Amino acid sequence: NRRPWFHPQELDIASEGRTLAVKPAAAHVCGMNDMSPGRAAEISSAVPPQPRAYSGFNWPGFRTLYLREVKRFWKVGTQTLAAPVVTSLLYMMVFVVAVGGARPDVHGVPFATFIAPGLIMMTILNNAFANSSSSLLQAKVNGLVGDFMTPPLTPLEHVAGFALGAATRGLAVGAVTWIAVLPFADLPLTHLWAVLYFAVAASLILGMLGMMAGLWAEKFDHMAAVTNFIIMPMTFLSGTFYLVDRLPEPFRTASHFNPFFYLIDGFRYGFIGQAEGSLVTGIGMTAGIAVAFAFVCLWMFETGYKLKT
Repeated sequence: NRRPWFHPQELDIASEGRTLAVKPAAAHVCGMNDMSPGRAAEISSAVPPQPRAYSGFNWPGFRTLYLREVKRFWKVGTQTLAAPVVTSLLYMMVFVVAVGGARPDVHGVPFATFIAPGLIMMTILNNAFANSSSSLLQAKVNGLVGDFMTPPLTPLEHVAGFALGAATRGLAVGAVTWIAVLPFADLPLTHLWAVLYFAVAASLILGMLGMMAGLWAEKFDHMAAVTNFIIMPMTFLSGTFYLVDRLPEPFRTASHFNPFFYLIDGFRYGFIGQAEGSLVTGIGMTAGIAVAFAFVCLWMFETGYKLKT
């Protein structure tokens, strides 16, 4: 099988001032033993094309991966945006309409105002985790890992693309849920910085946790185990619907080691101006976890953990 006379790599070689062997004028194919010394020297001087080097951050590749993640959940908005809002509204109806009238004020605010920020944060956590974990697991199961491993993207660009894509979904669902619960609860915006910081931190942390789970899992049963036995218990046992200080020991102390507690508590502080735990501890813990998760994700992509095997 002869190769075609036109070789695309000649474009790269010509642009770099290198030379490549010219097609022989003879109509027949000569054996290697019949090659003239001049022809042999010409072939030996040819340099094969080198891989293209991308200096700095590959912004076009990163933007493509990020938009891929965003369009992936936006295309099925009924499932990814509308369904979590309906679930949150059902919680509001059960805890506020059904039993809220018999509940006293919490931290000086109505019970509906107390639990609404927790429901919003819960949707942010669950959807940020679901976006990155399902994207990576489905790519592995369907044999589509090459779609994002073949392009010239560094581990940093991979982590940034998947994490920001997951954060976008988490924040989008949280914003829609915020609007949906307004008829049931009055949400005064007391500290905007706390709302923004803990919402962004939560979406990034759970997005990177979803990346780690998606790279580790080999089938959907593994992902279901992580969701049902880790994510959901930590979310519900973090003070979403109650005051942690009212729990008996040792559950009260154990709740203060739950990072989800600080995410929800800090986010609620941005609305009602009251916090159960230490804001300084919450800010430091969330920042530390985000940095640690980022390094773990970078290592997993750098080594090709369960991607190149």
